[in-house]
Amino acid sequence: MSHHTSPEPVVAIVVAAGSGVRFGGDVPKTLRLLAGRPLVAWSVDALAAGGVTDVVVVVAEGLSPAYANALAESPVPVRIVVGGATRQESVARGIAALPAGAVVLVHDAARPLVPATVVSAVVEAVQAGADAVVPVVPVSDSVRQISGDTSVVVDRSTLRAVQTPQGFSRAALVASHDAARGAEFTDDATVCEAMGYEVVLVPGSREALKVTEPLDLVVAEAIVKERAWV
Repeated sequence: MSHHTSPEPVVAIVVAAGSGVRFGGDVPKTLRLLAGRPLVAWSVDALAAGGVTDVVVVVAEGLSPAYANALAESPVPVRIVVGGATRQESVARGIAALPAGAVVLVHDAARPLVPATVVSAVVEAVQAGADAVVPVVPVSDSVRQISGDTSVVVDRSTLRAVQTPQGFSRAALVASHDAARGAEFTDDATVCEAMGYEVVLVPGSREALKVTEPLDLVVAEAIVKERAWV
């Protein structure tokens, strides 16, 4: 039997504490079913396939049992914690519950179909020395920037849409969230950037779409069907 050392653990926080109000209905968005399984379960599976060894899922108050049930068959150990009033507070609570691991990914539970290749690219960039890593895709729509009553076209070739999982050295993520307490950030790379850390970009994927409205679920179902045929 070989006695090679096991690889460094890669841990992840999955943020599922949002209300998902845009989606409508009485089931939290990330418990909605995609091809018969909750979105959050797809998200955890995708992270595991990309090399994540432990996951903390941050959920809204009162929903821990529902998420525990949704993740009963997770391929990796899952801890469920209750989030805070803001996203920053929710991620901070996730950080507090993390097991050991120098690489921390933060993933939006509403991106169920992120390819394992994107997850592993983020992990590898952090392992190679980056403090903050963000997967991005080109912006395909024409974009106008509005100012008062006027608007101008923005050169979309210089724009990138940001996805998750975002990856961090644990030290950078912890220091940044400690400094950001109470502030409102929509993503964790921005928290790190505010602290002076450099953000490294890696290619994301169109398949890592964020499910925010019913149409997105239709697209996600189509992607799942397509993968089954490949």
